[in-house]
Amino acid sequence: MNQLQEVFFEELGDIYSAENQLVKALPKMAKAAQSQELKDAFSAHLGETENHIERLKQIFQIFDRPVRGRKCKGMEGLIEEGKEIISENKGTPGLDAALICAGQKVEHYEIAAYGCLRTWAQLMENQRAADLLQETLQEEEAADEKLNQIAARSNQVAAEAMA
Repeated sequence: MNQLQEVFFEELGDIYSAENQLVKALPKMAKAAQSQELKDAFSAHLGETENHIERLKQIFQIFDRPVRGRKCKGMEGLIEEGKEIISENKGTPGLDAALICAGQKVEHYEIAAYGCLRTWAQLMENQRAADLLQETLQEEEAADEKLNQIAARSNQVAAEAMA
């Protein structure tokens, strides 16, 4: 169980770093989005992401661990891709579709991380931590589904512009 705990805390720190990076990136994504619906979705997820950070802090406290994490290179790469998408597609009909794709990559990264962390917390028999992680996991899944719904419309706009 010791090895599992170490992996748990490494991943907890990683997603803590990822969420903090995302707090800085989401306003830029919202500003770049063309449709108000997508702007609103990114802005709403910013508030949720701030709550995710607070939950992560609670989990560190539950385990009596310092709140810290090394820089999440995975999120750093996804955010860099997002910046490229914005600069390469600015002003085009496909910008929102591309932003949604970038956003969903982020959501899937987070869903994978939170699913693993929740399961490990359960194996370590810490239901409070597992419940907090499950709450965040559900919000990440809901954000992904919201992007799916917006994508149905944004992809159509981009496709019609290419015709």
